Amino acid sequence: MTGAIILAASIVFFVAGYRFWGNRVAGWLGVDPDRPTPAHTRTDGVDYVPTRPSVLLGHHFSSIAGAAPIIGPIAAASYGWTAVLVWILLGGVFMGAVHDFSALIISVRHEGRGLGSVLEERVGRSMKSLFLLFIFSALILVISVFTNAVAQTFVSVPETATASTLFIALAVVFGLSVYRWNLPFVPATIAGVALLAGCMVFGYNMPLRLSFNTWRFLLIGYIFFASTLPVQYLLQPRDFLNSFILYAMLAVLVAGILVANPEFRMPAAPAWQTAKGPLFPLLFVTVACGALSGFHSLVASGTTSKQLDNERHAQPIGFGGMLIESLLAVAALITAAVLSSSEYGKAAGNPIGLFSSSAARITESIGLPVRFGTLFMSLSVAAFAMTSLDTATRLGRYAIQELFESPNPTPARRMLSNRYSATGITVAVASLLVFSGSATEIWPIFGAANQLVAALAFLTISLWLVFIRKPSLFALIPGIFIYAVTMAALAWNIYDFGRKEKYILVTISAFLMSLALILGVTGVRSLTRAHRSKAAS
Repeated sequence: MTGAIILAASIVFFVAGYRFWGNRVAGWLGVDPDRPTPAHTRTDGVDYVPTRPSVLLGHHFSSIAGAAPIIGPIAAASYGWTAVLVWILLGGVFMGAVHDFSALIISVRHEGRGLGSVLEERVGRSMKSLFLLFIFSALILVISVFTNAVAQTFVSVPETATASTLFIALAVVFGLSVYRWNLPFVPATIAGVALLAGCMVFGYNMPLRLSFNTWRFLLIGYIFFASTLPVQYLLQPRDFLNSFILYAMLAVLVAGILVANPEFRMPAAPAWQTAKGPLFPLLFVTVACGALSGFHSLVASGTTSKQLDNERHAQPIGFGGMLIESLLAVAALITAAVLSSSEYGKAAGNPIGLFSSSAARITESIGLPVRFGTLFMSLSVAAFAMTSLDTATRLGRYAIQELFESPNPTPARRMLSNRYSATGITVAVASLLVFSGSATEIWPIFGAANQLVAALAFLTISLWLVFIRKPSLFALIPGIFIYAVTMAALAWNIYDFGRKEKYILVTISAFLMSLALILGVTGVRSLTRAHRSKAAS
């Protein structure tokens, strides 16, 4: 099998999925272009800001993608590329895109609030508190994984560190130019993209070399300030400008694969058991972003819903943004599948490095020098991870604020729900895990927690659909599947970490599993009551 055939077939599948299944889901959700969105009804200039769809798609896609749709498929390639590809294709269209789109609409219909508030309305405050605690735990894992991934990338390819640092300053200037100084959007965008290219050239010639720990400290300081600044002055413009790098990277990689048409050398047949563990259930938690990721529902109902200008934009941003990420995951899988088993085995411990070097060799077919191609791919991955990193920190802040909000708050609750205090708590807890010494082993727990968030999001979506008398099976069936799979994966983690005497990781896995069991049982009871109520009426 060759890369060009697989990629072309995947593109056709995703376009058809958007056109037919996406439109069907939009009908079931009742998308209404005439309904005012929270970005207009609750505008505050910090989190609730009406945003152009092109800018919001850039923010949303950059935030949901991260490095995970690259790391996951490459890490899972040892299970056989056929199994990974099928999961990306079917999961992306029928689970991931549905999950992201539905979470976005539900949040918009609830004043831009998170899924925990929706659960509180339908089930009760205790369910909301447990859900937010679970969400916060999952976000801490996200922050720790991506802090270490970005720091590792900056150390291994220091040119990306220079360019990424300059991107941050450029984003602030862009945000001020558009929102404070009222510079016309199109000229500002053209200038921003030109300066973005200049930052890359400068980074190429002036690498910034710092130690791994130094970068981790600097990144932790950065995400604190990024989470507390108004969204339109850093997060939104940086993600929008970064999206041009990400789109360019994807376009260059797709063109390289279509032109080079590389032959697959990795085994196609599924390997039911590898050194990582059994294919079922671990494949479904190893490949999250690109197929289905609970983190996406947190972005959709956290930052994106507060900036959505019109409900008609929800399908291209929510459903379409997910399928763009699925295409990236297919391309990442191809960069691993074209290697021999021995080449893959030597490089699999550094999936970002594997992706960058393999992608650079593929894009050499369209005239991109290998050294520059490696830098460009590494920079793109760092840009992906940085956007997920500061978005996850802001979402952690939202979770803490929702957890302590109250109609009649005490002074202590008022202090804890302050955006600076809530961000400080999020960053402090994440820092403990970042420097715990278990950074390389967090990924399996992160994957399982991430997919359990997706299962709980599907549960919330199903509850909402039942209450408003809409079809719910398109969300309920994927939710049941991914809940069962990820509970099995957490059980495997507990067993595997236990036999390796990694008791901190056993404790984290057991804690997440206990919370998920309580939430699952409570959610099923609520769903049963809702169905009975619907039948009675």
